[in-house]
Amino acid sequence: MHPSTAASLVLALASTVLTQVAYLRQHDAAAALPVLSMRRPVHSLRLLLHDRSWMLGFGLESAGFILYAAALSLGPLALVQSVLAGGIGVLAFLTERMGHRRLGRRERTGAIVAVFGLLLLSVSLIGGSAEGKAGSTAQILLWLGLSGAAAAVVYVFGRRFIGQALACAIAGGLAFSIGDIATKVATQGGYRLAFVVPLVVGYALGTALLQIGYQAGAALTVAGIATLLTNALPIAAGTVVLDEPVPSGAYGVLRIGAFVAVVAGAILLASPDPKAKAPSATTLVPT
Repeated sequence: MHPSTAASLVLALASTVLTQVAYLRQHDAAAALPVLSMRRPVHSLRLLLHDRSWMLGFGLESAGFILYAAALSLGPLALVQSVLAGGIGVLAFLTERMGHRRLGRRERTGAIVAVFGLLLLSVSLIGGSAEGKAGSTAQILLWLGLSGAAAAVVYVFGRRFIGQALACAIAGGLAFSIGDIATKVATQGGYRLAFVVPLVVGYALGTALLQIGYQAGAALTVAGIATLLTNALPIAAGTVVLDEPVPSGAYGVLRIGAFVAVVAGAILLASPDPKAKAPSATTLVPT
């Protein structure tokens, strides 16, 4: 394994841990606040900024982002995102230990599958991992635009059909995926530093949507679904628009299997367990 790839994986893993701790802290803080709303952004922002617990979570998330950006500067987007996708297993562990919530069978299975995916990924790295090309700016912008449009449609119309928590989780995950892809492109330097704009917008919207979702659902469900999309879409984008290669032969099969495993684990973890106790925050009026 190339030294820069190894460093990228270490940074990505550290970023994953910090981010999942941040998600859990933000969930607990947001769930205890008065109703947050996208219609009252200034009021909602003040509520969050004046909550010390939420600010601590935001600080941890910011530190995780710095490590994530460093990981992207050293390794391929798809590879880094696959490590972060497995981080949903970390969230499951933290939910049980820090949140004092016993996981159901489905959630435990999801955590095991996600971690197994990370192990497959580690083995596949023996076959190498190369950076892709710069990619077409037009194609990248199209991808980001479609993701943003999908997020808007889900948030505006989805709440009526799938509920506040799921709609915010899906829309938030789409918004975060915009930020993640824009981060990778921005690390290429030059005129592509302009991708800092969609980076900031994507992360800001994703953060806002998750806080609203946290008030209506469990951390593992909301953050789990968001994490699934946040990582699955950039992994696909790395191959489709950045031309990041997949190893050939058996290592290629393992790499694909790793991606499938972490996504499957995320789906299992994000699915509400029928035996799990619903959070009291579900009584909040949708906004």
